[in-house]
Amino acid sequence: MDLSRRHLIRAAGGGLVLTGASMVSGRVQAASIPEAPTVRDPATQAPLAPTTGPDYQPVVTLNGWTLPWRMNGDWKEFHLVAEPVVREIAPGMKAHLWGYNGQSPGPTIEAVEGDNVRIFVTNRLPETTAVHWHGQRLPNGMDGVGGLTQPHIPPGKTFVYEFRLRRSGTFMYHPHSDEMVQMAMGMMGLFIVHPRDPAFRRVDRDFAFLLNAFDIEAGSYVPKVNTMTEFNLWCWNSRAFPGIDPFVVGLGDKVRIRFGNLTMTNHPIHLHGYEFKVSGTDGGWVPEEAAWPEVSIDCAVGQMRSFDFVADEPGDWAIHCHKSHHTMNAMGHAVKTYVGVDKKEVAKSIQKLVPGYMPMGSTGMGEMGSMEMPLPDNTLPMMTGFAQFGPVEMGGMFSVVKVREGLAKDDYKDPGWFKHPAGSVAREWTGATPALVRPDRKADAGPPASTEFAAVDPRKRPSAHGGHEDH
Repeated sequence: MDLSRRHLIRAAGGGLVLTGASMVSGRVQAASIPEAPTVRDPATQAPLAPTTGPDYQPVVTLNGWTLPWRMNGDWKEFHLVAEPVVREIAPGMKAHLWGYNGQSPGPTIEAVEGDNVRIFVTNRLPETTAVHWHGQRLPNGMDGVGGLTQPHIPPGKTFVYEFRLRRSGTFMYHPHSDEMVQMAMGMMGLFIVHPRDPAFRRVDRDFAFLLNAFDIEAGSYVPKVNTMTEFNLWCWNSRAFPGIDPFVVGLGDKVRIRFGNLTMTNHPIHLHGYEFKVSGTDGGWVPEEAAWPEVSIDCAVGQMRSFDFVADEPGDWAIHCHKSHHTMNAMGHAVKTYVGVDKKEVAKSIQKLVPGYMPMGSTGMGEMGSMEMPLPDNTLPMMTGFAQFGPVEMGGMFSVVKVREGLAKDDYKDPGWFKHPAGSVAREWTGATPALVRPDRKADAGPPASTEFAAVDPRKRPSAHGGHEDH
């Protein structure tokens, strides 16, 4: 991506027109549209610092980037292109999605409270679309609901939206045209409006991402858009762990993490190692005196949340959705539970038919984190990712906040794994093992017997002679 100053030059012309979203037509008008940069690299891109207007701390979009703009008179102009994209969910798996400017989600739009923004939207999809500016105060005709507040944008056409940013905060954009399909295909993006006062609630590092989910069968590439609840890929910015980049933070930095939810369920986002203050919603800033402390904050569908904390504890701190199935990849909802089931004998029979078959699940699923089994093309293991002490046994909505001493202000490179001070890592106890005594057992009774599992048909009841009888 070229983020040179040619994207940010001042041009002449432009007047304040606050009418409905309208189509750009004619060669002269089309020639005045700003460039539409494209990014396909799935890595987190460097923040785009402002070169004109009020100062602000730019956001870092997790596994994403900020859309460049140009000044045209009093207007800050952006150009979004709705189009099919290929997105790497994590190394080893790609998805054929719809998005904006080469990616799903699309690029983050950043501006300042009071700015006049002009956003050109070009439709390169095979069907009509429209863009809703979720949470913004604006004229009704700019709200982006196809058929209600504007005509749908036909394929091959460009529409323009013009409005003044009336309040700062954390917002997003997404289609309101065939919404079920287009959002299920990955069409969404962040819209960050910074305060006019550069000192208002300022932080040292500001991160943002969107929660989204897909149902993509192993070996396929296109999401099943009719899925309502049984998704198998839980993502942050259309990435699943270990494909989600870390949050890189300097020791002592004041940090803000913003996120929005466009999945089909709520997500309690939990940060290890810190308590934080909930600082904002898509409805506005939480007054500082009213901000409340948490270690997890739930985010319902269609909501935005942000929280702040001071990074005064060095280390590699996990951050994740606390719904346990949302930190898994490519889950099979029909997989049976085999905990406690001895599969050794049946495995021998299966291995005669399927050489290399490995029975799993008798003692839990953790062994999957370290196994490297052959997988169908274009899918991910349920649990994957390695760190300095072995398999992390996670997937989906999981990442790491890496807090390090001595980072430069604009240094967001992955610093590697944390070097723990001597004696500060949990370790095996090699001293005398204390006796374990349960109230119903004597101290010298020895270890408990292995748990035995028996399948019971609920349609049968115990008989008088100890067996079961139908009922």
